[in-house]
Amino acid sequence: MSYTSQQPPTVHVKNADMSDEFRAAACEVAIEAITSFKLEREIAAHIKKTFDQRYGKTWHCIVGKSFGSYVSHDSRHFIFMQIDRQNILLFKSG
Repeated sequence: MSYTSQQPPTVHVKNADMSDEFRAAACEVAIEAITSFKLEREIAAHIKKTFDQRYGKTWHCIVGKSFGSYVSHDSRHFIFMQIDRQNILLFKSG
């Protein structure tokens, strides 16, 4: 997918237990990843590594068009969003 700087992808937050600051950062980093990488594993790696560096370890990120999940996460460190047809699950645990 390619986007112009005038037309960034739309983010739909489906579920979140996260401060406004973290939520905004998660959306920003996810858009950056979606627009920079093609493979789901590369998108997930970029988001995870960025959050590990900015906010300490250990963050987990899952990216895909269809998946199920059942995870435990640290309080106030969870977000599930959709950008176009890609679902992104980001959470901190441990």
